[in-house]
Amino acid sequence: MFKARKYKVLEKKLGYRFKNEALLARALTHASLRGAKKVREDNERLEFVGDRVLGLAIVELLEETYPVASEGELARHLNRLVRGETCAKVGRDLSLGDFLMLSDSEAGSGGRLKTTILADAVEAVLGAIFLEAGYNKARDVVRRLWENEEVSFGNAAADPKSALQEWAQAQGLALPSYVEVERIGPDHAPRFTSEVRIRGKAPARGEGASKRAAEQAAASVMLEREGVMEKRQVG
Repeated sequence: MFKARKYKVLEKKLGYRFKNEALLARALTHASLRGAKKVREDNERLEFVGDRVLGLAIVELLEETYPVASEGELARHLNRLVRGETCAKVGRDLSLGDFLMLSDSEAGSGGRLKTTILADAVEAVLGAIFLEAGYNKARDVVRRLWENEEVSFGNAAADPKSALQEWAQAQGLALPSYVEVERIGPDHAPRFTSEVRIRGKAPARGEGASKRAAEQAAASVMLEREGVMEKRQVG
């Protein structure tokens, strides 16, 4: 009798079956289990590898799809497709949170739904596929998983940080810099306040549930104040 594959459902969604199931298990093991009685390798090194694999696979896809796009267009679109929020969305589509191995405290604080944990796990899985089967196989998985993401420059507005940087460069200003002003709340639900600064301009502040979100919010505030972007409607 064959042993049932623990990750059969996940592998079906990935479109890839691991020869070494332990490698996939490692990709799904969060660093919060480091030092636990049952010694496990966590997924941080695999995440490091997968981050590079994902970036290259998306760059290759964009180069094929938009052979005459400018560097700025490619960079803006690349940033949107590889950012943590997009990776986490892919993870949710895979129901990856159901397979994650976390410490009790991390699981109890909603770790299976956290954007950073899901995003890192997605990249770790891609890293594991790359190490086991090579780049071409990992690239095929990326294209399959990202096929529902919008790949159209016409519909992909620059994120606020990218838009602010482009505006500053066009105005001949120094590049924006970001400073964390405040962090409040418990570790599992922090709230950040960040300030964006451009020499010669008044700083602007924004808040968010992550440092990146707070920085994006701060960039939006400055763009709105400078008349570059219309104020977003709430509701």
